[in-house]
Order: sequence, then structure tokens, then C-alpha cells
Amino acid sequence: MSAKVAVGECVFGGERLALIAGPCVIESADSCLRHAERLAVIARRAALPLVFKASFDKANRTSHLSFRGPGLQAGLRVLERVKQETGLAVLTDIHESWQAAAAAEVADILQVPAFLSRQTDLIMAAAATERTVNLKKGQFLAPWDMKAVVAKVESGANRGILITERGVCFGYNNLVTDLRSLVIMRQFGYPVIFDATHSVQLPGGCGTTSGGQREFVAPLARAAVAVGVEGVFLEVHQTPESALSDAATSYPLDRLAALLDQLKRTDETRRALAATGE
Repeated sequence: MSAKVAVGECVFGGERLALIAGPCVIESADSCLRHAERLAVIARRAALPLVFKASFDKANRTSHLSFRGPGLQAGLRVLERVKQETGLAVLTDIHESWQAAAAAEVADILQVPAFLSRQTDLIMAAAATERTVNLKKGQFLAPWDMKAVVAKVESGANRGILITERGVCFGYNNLVTDLRSLVIMRQFGYPVIFDATHSVQLPGGCGTTSGGQREFVAPLARAAVAVGVEGVFLEVHQTPESALSDAATSYPLDRLAALLDQLKRTDETRRALAATGE
């Protein structure tokens, strides 16, 4: 049984599956707001709580020539506008310890990227803001390794913790999802999120960019919800093929409503079975 973590009007570990969704990176203020507005409508119709996600900087791009985003200050202004105009809570990731305090002035959830999940100073800085911290499991970590990562946040007296599974390295340029990790990490006492879009990534698979297998997003998300998670993380885009980051794995916005309906029904079935002890 995981603790409940409330973020704005969204409760992770509550009576409903929660959703974290948005474009991988802030491409422009107008694009970010447009995606947030559409997501708010879709989530409201699905009766699922939503936290909007977008990055102000993608510091871990394969190539130094790839688009990274508007940067900290400009990006936070965009996210603040999203909050004001949609009422949604927002999540963004940080890559440097010095970014934590500034990002916490706007973001409701600070995300520690998977590649940085062993960076103690970064994690401690995020925890010190007293914002909810989303810890993404490194592609190189076993699920039980995340217990030590969680302890770093707890050592700062912060109990607003989410743990996100996003696949594990399986040979070169490939990730696989071990659904056992969802069960293992839920034992740590905090809500577990399944990142359905990064889990189908093929890191560096296209040479100067990462590839991906978008066709597996929906089945993996359904499987994770059936096993039991408190939320699903999805990077979405109106036109995925033209997305400036993670184009190969971003889920089409016009297909999201149908997927959420499937996930919601799967979650309701799982909860009903759990209530009977089956």
C-alpha cells in the first residue's frame, strides 16, 4: 500500500489512476499552452487527474546539435503561464543542483532524470525545496537500487516522492520493461508511475537521435496498469513526427482519449479484483 501524494488537484495513490502528460520539451510558449489546453480537456472527459509535463531544457540529447529548449528562465515563464491559464499542476525536470530552487518557484513536481538518478547533490537539492520529487529509475539500475535513491529524499524530511519506471538497458540501443519492478518498487511505500513512452525508446538508435517503437506504448501502458501503478507518464504531441525531441516515441494527442479509456477501465478492473482478494 503506497502513501498518497497530493499535487494540486491530482492525488497519486488515490482512488483513481493519475496522469502525467505533455510534450517532451517546451518548443514554444504557444505550442506548450495549446498542448496543455487540449490535455486538460481530454483528461477532464476521462475523469482522470492530470499533471502537465514539459522540459525547459533537454540536457541529455544524443547530439549537441539537437534542440534543447528555451532554458530555465524562459521555460519557467511558459510553465507559469500554463498554470495560470489552465489551472493544471506542472512537472519539469532539473539537471543541475542550482536549478532546483528556481524551478520550485513554479513547478509542483521536480523530476530527477533517469540518467541522473545517482546524483546525490541534485536529489538532495530537489528534496530541500519541499516540492514533490519524481525519481525516474535509471536505465542502468535494478528496481531495488531505487530504495537508496528514495532514502536520499527522505533524509531531507521530504515525503512527497514518486518513483517512475522507464525501462532498463538490454544490450545496445534497446530498453525492455520488467513489470516485476513495478511490484518491487511499490513496496517502498510511495506511488509508482509507469513511463510508457520512454520505455519504448531506442537510445541513440538513429545515430544522432534516439529511435523508438511507438506501437508498443499502448500495450505496455495497459500491462503496467493491470499489474498496478498509481499513475502513467506519457509524452504526447499533436504531430509526433515533427516533435523537436523524442519524436519517435511521443504519443499522438488525437489517440490519447481512446488510450485513457482503456487504461481507466483496466485500472477499475484491477482495483475491483484487488478488493475481492483475487
